[in-house]
Amino acid sequence: MLIEARSGRLTAWGNALFAGLVSPDEAAEEIVGEDDRHRALGVPGADGEGVGLTLALGRLRALGAVGLRLALPAPGHPLGLSGPPEFNAAALAAGEGVVVEGAQLGLVPEVTESGPGGAVGRADRHVDVVWRCMPVREAPPADVPSLGEAERELADAMRETTEVLTRLDVAGSGPIADAALEAYRARAEAGRRLLAPGYPARAVRVLELAQRVRALVSIASTEGGDGREHGGAVSAAQIAARAEALRPVERTARRAQVAAYNSYAEERERRRH
Repeated sequence: MLIEARSGRLTAWGNALFAGLVSPDEAAEEIVGEDDRHRALGVPGADGEGVGLTLALGRLRALGAVGLRLALPAPGHPLGLSGPPEFNAAALAAGEGVVVEGAQLGLVPEVTESGPGGAVGRADRHVDVVWRCMPVREAPPADVPSLGEAERELADAMRETTEVLTRLDVAGSGPIADAALEAYRARAEAGRRLLAPGYPARAVRVLELAQRVRALVSIASTEGGDGREHGGAVSAAQIAARAEALRPVERTARRAQVAAYNSYAEERERRRH
């Protein structure tokens, strides 16, 4: 995963908006990013053909929302989810979702792309995102570590990643892998703002490291399309061994990403007690 989840951007900038640290327009602009349009469907009191993010977030706050939490579930790992089954299934299908604390609601993105893909065709490519609003259960989210726990786990994961790739002789090369690594480096060098105002520096540090780990795992698993897609792994058994060895590393990085985005809610909960 070389690009942050849309649900992560919504979580971070929605929290900054609720805290009064950014304007509604700034929050909406940051959430949309390079997409063409975002709208929300099913927000109570704002039905119809959907409403823009500014109105949707305002409506959620009026409904009692006090913060947003990120979920990044995967098969067998309901990371950040708390039910009910309908919301969990939708978030699992999308690979992401947002839980609205205080309003017993959740948001899941449905992405539609049209036009040529890739950087070359970006001017002609259109991306529309519909956020489906659904009921959620007020309960502790599944398997989300504290920020401190996530940072410690990531340090171990970085060592494990290097050891695994070295042991399996994985070069992770190929044109697509090379392009992915270059894109990741370019984004890092651009000094992009990883999180919204109000987040602690530690959360930014954990998120950057989590994205780096996921980038390494993604690059190691990328198909290059020229016979080098599996690096030094030349047999099906070796390919399977690499995937199995990297699975817990990817899981740790996902948990850390969720911990970083949800550190706002973690800090709010700490102050309340």
